[in-house]
Amino acid sequence: MLFWKVSCLLSALSIASAKLTWGTTQFLFTFGDSYTTDGFNISAGVDSPVPGFVGTSSNGPNWVQFLGGTYNVTDTQVFNLASGGATIDAALVAPFEPTVLSIVDQVQQFHDILAPKPAGAEWNSSNSLFAFWIGINDVGNSFSWTNVTSQSDFHKVLMKRLFSQVEILYQDGARSFLFLTVPPTNRAPLLIEQGPQAVGKITAALADYNAQLAANVRAFNQTHKDLDQVLVFDTRPIFNILLNNAETFGFVNSTGFCDAYQNGTPEPTTQTPPCAPVSSYFWLNTLHPLFTVHNILAHALSTALSA
Repeated sequence: MLFWKVSCLLSALSIASAKLTWGTTQFLFTFGDSYTTDGFNISAGVDSPVPGFVGTSSNGPNWVQFLGGTYNVTDTQVFNLASGGATIDAALVAPFEPTVLSIVDQVQQFHDILAPKPAGAEWNSSNSLFAFWIGINDVGNSFSWTNVTSQSDFHKVLMKRLFSQVEILYQDGARSFLFLTVPPTNRAPLLIEQGPQAVGKITAALADYNAQLAANVRAFNQTHKDLDQVLVFDTRPIFNILLNNAETFGFVNSTGFCDAYQNGTPEPTTQTPPCAPVSSYFWLNTLHPLFTVHNILAHALSTALSA
């Protein structure tokens, strides 16, 4: 029932006539930040293990793991190159630590290790999907900057850099792409705690970033005539539906979190009184939604990719 309610209201923008569907996707390559990473380390080898849910920010499976597990209909093999804290390019927006791998770094890893199609990753252009969920930290770290001409102009710089990396993947043979918009992080505790002025400012920045993302995907599609599945999936309706109807969906708190849970818990349903069970919160901490939100998102993605 919960999935049905959400799917009736969510929206996804299909930009190209799709041939590849989720049901025919044999390889999924993902790039992004803490919302996406699962701790997989491609530099340790194609067959390196995924460290369970320890490497996620959701206190359980994230959207990639749900998509590659619960909603995997054709034994799709997943290579997750995302890195917690990532930005598009550390030279443009510095991550919280210098060891964080930016999108530039992640694409370089793909180019060096996976583009040659090593044993265990014999992908091809017709059976592989390349997914990006990036921008949360780019916008979150830069929306209050005063040393740029305008936030919108800076987003143009970010987009140029992002799509230079998409172009590298295209040259390596990628033909199907999924782009997720930045969710409404203006509604996360991190921003709420900063007050209405900060919320208003990042809300405008998020809207501009996401509009530029969609425009750049359209432009990329128009200049690359042999693309296959190209999808911009808008995460905002799902987040907003859940947050606007938190009680209906069983969330005990949609604007804050329990301090006892913010660094993760031993079990996905751990309860530390006086807090409710961790799984009943929307936010695990100041910025990261729980696995329950990722599950709904992954279900919606599998549906959109199958359309």
